[in-house]
Amino acid sequence: MAAFAPSGLPMSRQILVTSALPYANGSIHLGHLVEYIQTDIWVRFQKMRGHDCRYMCADDTHGTAIMLRAEKEGITPETLIQRVWDEHTRDFAGFHIGFDHYYSTHSDENRALASKIYLALKDAGLIEVKTIAQLYDPVKNLFLPDRFIKGECPKCGAADQYGDNCEVCGATYSPTELKNPVSAVSGATPVHKDSEHYFFKLGACEAFLREWTTSGTLQSEAANKMQEWFAAGLNNWDISRDAPYFGFEIPGAPGKYFYVWLDAPVGYMASFAKYAADNGLDFDAWWGKDSKTELVHFIGKDILYFHALFWPAMLKYSGHRLPTAIYAHGFLTVNGQKMSKSRGTFITAESYLAQKLNPEWLRYYYAAKLNGTMEDIDLNLDDFVARVNSDLVGKFINIASRTAGFIHKNFDGKLADGVANIELVGAFQAAASTIAAHYEARDYAKALREIMALADRANQYVADEKPWELAKKPEAVYRLHEVCTVALNCFRLLTLYLKPVLPKLAGEVEAFLDIPPLAWEDAQSLFIRHRINAYNHLMTRIDPKSIEAMVDANKQNLEPTPAPAPARHAEAQAHATQPAAATPVSDTISIDDFAKIDLRIARIANAEHVEGADKLLRLTLDLGELGTRQVFAGIKSAYAPEALVGRLTVMVANLAPRKMKFGMSEGMVLAASYPEGHKGDAPGLFILSPDSGAQPGMKVK
Repeated sequence: MAAFAPSGLPMSRQILVTSALPYANGSIHLGHLVEYIQTDIWVRFQKMRGHDCRYMCADDTHGTAIMLRAEKEGITPETLIQRVWDEHTRDFAGFHIGFDHYYSTHSDENRALASKIYLALKDAGLIEVKTIAQLYDPVKNLFLPDRFIKGECPKCGAADQYGDNCEVCGATYSPTELKNPVSAVSGATPVHKDSEHYFFKLGACEAFLREWTTSGTLQSEAANKMQEWFAAGLNNWDISRDAPYFGFEIPGAPGKYFYVWLDAPVGYMASFAKYAADNGLDFDAWWGKDSKTELVHFIGKDILYFHALFWPAMLKYSGHRLPTAIYAHGFLTVNGQKMSKSRGTFITAESYLAQKLNPEWLRYYYAAKLNGTMEDIDLNLDDFVARVNSDLVGKFINIASRTAGFIHKNFDGKLADGVANIELVGAFQAAASTIAAHYEARDYAKALREIMALADRANQYVADEKPWELAKKPEAVYRLHEVCTVALNCFRLLTLYLKPVLPKLAGEVEAFLDIPPLAWEDAQSLFIRHRINAYNHLMTRIDPKSIEAMVDANKQNLEPTPAPAPARHAEAQAHATQPAAATPVSDTISIDDFAKIDLRIARIANAEHVEGADKLLRLTLDLGELGTRQVFAGIKSAYAPEALVGRLTVMVANLAPRKMKFGMSEGMVLAASYPEGHKGDAPGLFILSPDSGAQPGMKVK
């Protein structure tokens, strides 16, 4: 029988923890960090409790996106993924994310395990081969993967959804079911083309999955979401992709590759396999069918379908153990809105650290918001400054800064032989079990509220005892020693409780107090008859100006850059906005002429450079119920493509389509410009943007 701590939580646990694998096609940003900080706090807590807890992760490296980006940069995919791996590991280390092993899905271990699982599923009769019609890009001459097709969800009608699942209603579907599909690679309208594909029979696993998803492995809101998907019916899962593709070739199927979502979760196993081989561990003891290890996955709610349906079915029918728990979290908003490059709130980990901002400020703020559910959390930058300054500096650090100096100056750095106020310190010790339960449940917000309530009590004790006044009275020297010893006992316990959240600061406190690394069991001991080191300030306040500087540094420049008026190349003469010539208005039209122009609100669903064109951007415009249109616009001098995605604009919707060398242009976006020779402002372009509240497809009158 396992031993239990006073809190009632089991001891001597063996736990394998993973976070979702970040894709090797972009930088780590503050939204990503919600998950890794959440996981890291939980892992650090388990290790402090004395459990054998190992934290695995890796870069997710396969797929068409990697292949195309490497091709665009003129490098091999292997070179690209190594560079991104270096960047990711640097950024994670900067935020004190303590992986036991961080690997890559492009590894020999992952190839072997993915192939082994596939062959086991095939032997179990769960793989079928059939010819299907796929969407094919006639410009790039390749079959389009799900994430390179966008259109309207066939279930709820939401626009700008990927080809595999809807981010609005959560439905999954075949890319060929999308309404008004558009290739995100070239902007062309995809065509249907037959290809032989391999499918995992997910529907045959429904009875098992219904039982497993209601077994307590998932959060209640996640389990409820599963019932919606069961009601809609489980689709068999296409696990193959056609060449060209960067990934692992399917055994016995030349020219066919594992879909990235098959080998990505296997990357959890592969990362541990490498770690186990390097550290003398038995892989099967952790991943085998009869393993007693706890397997815990932390993920975002957007990938719940893959982790709560596909993944356990793959494990079950390939002879491996199942996850013990899957914990999904919500998304991050900044100042109540989606992260935005134009507002400077799409903040990368690298840019945060470049502003010399303490990463533990963010760790603390996220922890203060996380409650173990799938709710979204908001990074309110003003609240961020206020909370960190109040809690960490004004409350926590304040206890040591007001008392430690007296110990060093008056008592040769040595604490008293006992604790005068055992009631206060005892209350701090007794809180260990409650705080531990909150950490265990991932309700970090409750844990920090408990901890800060204790900090308030300690500060009130110091304020009542006034050690700065006791130090002036020779007859009160004994009392001064007692008061400061009580305060530093409280400070040590607060440090212990905050250590999962603030590991670096806790290490600095341990050095200042001259104590070994704090473990959870240390909450039951007193801190007496011990010599501490001289106190040095442990944490500074956040300067609001540094936050402003970070936001400014991350703002996408949407102002046009000074440039001579562009020459009118043939490629841009039609259906592309150009600067207005400095000529008077002429050639008037009647109201009847104007009434023929159908002006519509459009949302820019995608924007990208046009290869070989100096001035054009290819825009995919969402007109709501009217579908999507491809438009070539000569606004490259004024806008970066990523700055346009998601913006509303106005287009001429009934302009006759025109065939251009780069493709078909199906309308015109409207823009304004200064005339040449305008004084005071550089010549430039400004696309027209309607007020908030406008919707795609609305008629402009």
